[in-house]
Amino acid sequence: MKKIYSLNINDYYYKLPDERIAKYPASRRDASKLLLYINGNISEDKFRNIGKYLPSDSLLVFNNTRVIRARLLFHKSTGAAIEVFCIEPVSPVEYQQSFSSTREVEWKCIIGNLKKWKIETITLHFDFKGIQYDLTAEKISPDGEAWIVRFLWNPSDLTFGEVIEGAGHIPLPPYLNRNDEAEDYSRYQTIYAIVKGSVAAPTAGLHFTDAVFSDLKEKGIDRADITLHVGAGTFKPVKSGYITDHKMHCEHYFVTSESLEKLISNRGRIIAVGTTSVRTLESLYWLGVSMIEGKIDSGELFTNQWEYDRRISDVSMEDSFNAILDFMRDRKISILHASTKIMILPFYKFRVVNGMITNFHQPKSTLLLLIAAWTGNRWRDLYTYAMESGFRFLSYGDSCLLL
Repeated sequence: MKKIYSLNINDYYYKLPDERIAKYPASRRDASKLLLYINGNISEDKFRNIGKYLPSDSLLVFNNTRVIRARLLFHKSTGAAIEVFCIEPVSPVEYQQSFSSTREVEWKCIIGNLKKWKIETITLHFDFKGIQYDLTAEKISPDGEAWIVRFLWNPSDLTFGEVIEGAGHIPLPPYLNRNDEAEDYSRYQTIYAIVKGSVAAPTAGLHFTDAVFSDLKEKGIDRADITLHVGAGTFKPVKSGYITDHKMHCEHYFVTSESLEKLISNRGRIIAVGTTSVRTLESLYWLGVSMIEGKIDSGELFTNQWEYDRRISDVSMEDSFNAILDFMRDRKISILHASTKIMILPFYKFRVVNGMITNFHQPKSTLLLLIAAWTGNRWRDLYTYAMESGFRFLSYGDSCLLL
């Protein structure tokens, strides 16, 4: 891990004034600004014109995850507020099973104002389609910095998905420093979001509109979908001086055999929409390599934080993805479910993506490290240009096309 040990997070800091953080989205999704980094040259345009800069034979890879209303705000009789932030399901462990359950469910949660939660259960009253419901939360056991929480509701004629739809709030990024508003229920969501499970939006996709998709289709640009449920850890800054001390968060992803086949057919032309798509695609490569090496059994399909360190692989993307397809055929499954903790650092050699669309990221973040892995030291030139040219930063901000 010699190269990893030499990386100091302080080298990936830039000054980000609060007024440069976009607190609200642009008036129109595709009216946002677009920074272009193509063949080493930096320029800008409007996002609605992105089709002009994409090669006509590109394959865009989108993360079709859907943000859930994961913030549940309980109030004790004393007036004390307790926030229960749902991170991922525990029982049932599958997302869709949990969302469709009409019985009790257990989730891994981050609890705000934990010291005020001294009684066994707390209750939240909410309205769903004109009917009053009670949602009860019970602490079960600690799980690292989080807790396992059991939820029950009465009447029990709702699914848990409907419960959080009626009782929950959109989990806006903490740096917005405001409560969610009516506009956020649609704007902090891509227009192609389908699969419920994220607690943060894949924000590079927020700029796409039907008009942009129409332009891309006319140009012959194809698309493939993957699903990675974005976790709260995406906002966790790297606080340790050296990268090796940072514990990367785990995120779950899903890929269909159809998308894998399309990726194989479009090798060399793959452009990831968002860092979540990048992490999924690169994790898939290393998962396939592990299958080829016989390191994957019938247990959990998982890519660890330093999967690629001290590991030289000459396996092609096609061979890796074909190994995954063989694995899926043998088990008669059409959707692969896996998880990843991969942390992409500035010396990383990309195996799948040939370009990316992304927003601007926080200083000293793992997402900025990923951008530095793609652009090298030029990331600082890009961010300086954006700062001097009035670009808006972070989740609701402007975007970049990096080719």
